[in-house]
Amino acid sequence: MKKLEIDAGMKELWPAVRIGCMQYKVKVDKKNEEMWAYLKKDIFKKTKDRIFDFGVNDMPNIRESRLAYKAFGKDPSRYRVSSEALVRRIGQGKGLYEVNTVVDVNNLISIESGFSVGSYDTANIGEELVLRIGRDGETYKGIGKEDINIEHLPVLADREGAIGSSTSDSERAMITEDAEEVLTLIYSFSDNKDLEKALEYGRGYMERYAGAQEMQCWIVK
Repeated sequence: MKKLEIDAGMKELWPAVRIGCMQYKVKVDKKNEEMWAYLKKDIFKKTKDRIFDFGVNDMPNIRESRLAYKAFGKDPSRYRVSSEALVRRIGQGKGLYEVNTVVDVNNLISIESGFSVGSYDTANIGEELVLRIGRDGETYKGIGKEDINIEHLPVLADREGAIGSSTSDSERAMITEDAEEVLTLIYSFSDNKDLEKALEYGRGYMERYAGAQEMQCWIVK
């Protein structure tokens, strides 16, 4: 099991930060048809209803994430939390990209919860991880993108440097069909019980739709 902690400087600026963790063995496939049917039939409709009720910026857990970004010194309208970006795609009728079973379930959890969710190939990350604020001038190569400016963003890092963030992850630990063990993190900036709920149904989704096995779940505060 990976060791993960939250940097004290981040906690000082935003005391509510917590991380829901799932580490599991898996055989990554291209697509789970059952999951996509559920997503399109139920989740897309619920998401559009929530957009109608709240507006995207004020949706539960997206709102708190945006406020945390401001506290860390990042403009949340320029660097959107990933859950907000996914919800906006649904609201605009663009749908979601099909990546693979783990990443697709990762996105399902994010849309339903309003939390940013990241999944990482454990073979490509260190044993000790920290969630901290991105340093001045810090960048990494994003998945399918050029270098991303991660300064002042919430950043997951090991001893070699940054791996991911709650906006966009790096190529280093991206999930491909070669991954055999995965660490999925739910990034919460909310002082409520939604993280515990998301961890519970997230586990069910990963087991049902991605075939996750030997799952270990815990919360870092």
